[in-house]
Amino acid sequence: MSLSSLITKFIDLFYVKPLRQLLPQQVFRYLVCGAITVLLDTVWYYIIYHYIVCEKVVEFGAIAMSPHIASLVVVFPITFFTGFWLNRNVAFHAVQAKTLPQIVRYALTVVGSIALNYICMKLFVEYFDIWATPSKVMTTVVCALYSYLAGRYYTFATKRKSKN
Repeated sequence: MSLSSLITKFIDLFYVKPLRQLLPQQVFRYLVCGAITVLLDTVWYYIIYHYIVCEKVVEFGAIAMSPHIASLVVVFPITFFTGFWLNRNVAFHAVQAKTLPQIVRYALTVVGSIALNYICMKLFVEYFDIWATPSKVMTTVVCALYSYLAGRYYTFATKRKSKN
């Protein structure tokens, strides 16, 4: 049995009756995969920030990076590929497509998500005068919805048969 099958079976153990009535199984799996990715991102960030970067400025010749940004730079590829793998093999596991085009599409959706985060925070905080924390919560909801729809209908979309 593959790792993705084991993870999927474990996630499905928690897909119980009240959740079945609220969420389709794919949405539930997507949310759990997102939560796993966020948790791993946080743990990796903590480890890298405190034990690898050691809370010090990182210098690359003429470029100096603050420890928190250097940690983000190191963590991003780990989170990117973890999120991609989980989405491809667990949340949208029925998709059988070539990996490279999916990674490119996934990267484009991640860039879109980063841009959407920025735009939403700017709008909510600076134009609608909403406090930063509620703005971040609303932004997270908007970005999660965007990411799910982009994953389902673009990144991991299945080819539809024509009706001819």
